[in-house]
Amino acid sequence: MSITNQLTLFVDVVQQGSFAKAAALHDMDNSSLSKQIKKLETSLGVQLLNRSTRSFSLTSAGEEILAQAHILIDTLSDIHSIADSYQAKPKGILRITSGMFFGQQYIQPAINIFMQKYPEVKITLMLDDKRNDIISDHYDLAFRIGKLNDSNLMAKKIANMHFALVASHDFIKKHGMPTTPDDLLALPAIIYGNGDVSLDQVKLSTEPHGDEQKIHKMKGNYKVSDVRAMVDAVKAGLGYVMLDLFNLEEPIDKMGLVPLLTNYKLSTMGTGIYALYPHRKQTPLVSEFIKTVQEYIGTPPFWVEHMPNYKELYK
Repeated sequence: MSITNQLTLFVDVVQQGSFAKAAALHDMDNSSLSKQIKKLETSLGVQLLNRSTRSFSLTSAGEEILAQAHILIDTLSDIHSIADSYQAKPKGILRITSGMFFGQQYIQPAINIFMQKYPEVKITLMLDDKRNDIISDHYDLAFRIGKLNDSNLMAKKIANMHFALVASHDFIKKHGMPTTPDDLLALPAIIYGNGDVSLDQVKLSTEPHGDEQKIHKMKGNYKVSDVRAMVDAVKAGLGYVMLDLFNLEEPIDKMGLVPLLTNYKLSTMGTGIYALYPHRKQTPLVSEFIKTVQEYIGTPPFWVEHMPNYKELYK
């Protein structure tokens, strides 16, 4: 194994905090990976890690070499990116991560289009509503919804958020149509929550079509981590919900849902839908796939049509 590959293994061991996790990334067993790290130390003539039975720590030499290894790996990545840019068609491996519903509903159809157009490309798609670490888990591209927190990543906004408050006809028959935020907050809500994400707040104008807004805490007995289960609960009349229109698989009239408080301004609270990638220079593979997703969902995205005349609502 080349010293470059050994340094990559060394970086991954430190980033993962575990020989076992780093070995799994490279489809190796622990003993093989450990032997490569020892060979690297022998080749360099210094000890990189202080090992104990259950843990390890970096030596002083290990810390300095780790910093240079990161530079080397980034440089090699840039070299591959330059080479890729001269290819007639995108090719290579693309590792993508996305939330479950968004990935199934919008990323998978884009992959279908992309792989038919570029059959030499290999794609791995990981669907997980818990946010993966893009860099340490070796993803080339992630699709994220909400606020951006990864300052070390590059981001391209692919769509604005289009929030709406909706409930079923049966729910309205039972509780009445709310006409003010106070009316709404007195009703049971269905809350989407997953990991560190909880959509239990709504920011509405204090008056119809007003500019001053106030954040309200939604209250309800049902909290769910799956989008489809959330929408099914709304259709069943368990509560109202604040959702983005991309959560709807068909027009709201076909789903038996009605919009609420459409004459009040509803804030997206600085959220959006983003494509994130770890390198300042996009590879043609990443750029082309983002373009494919953008073309598939449209600008504005086609799901806005699921609520008639949406652009005139919540203003």
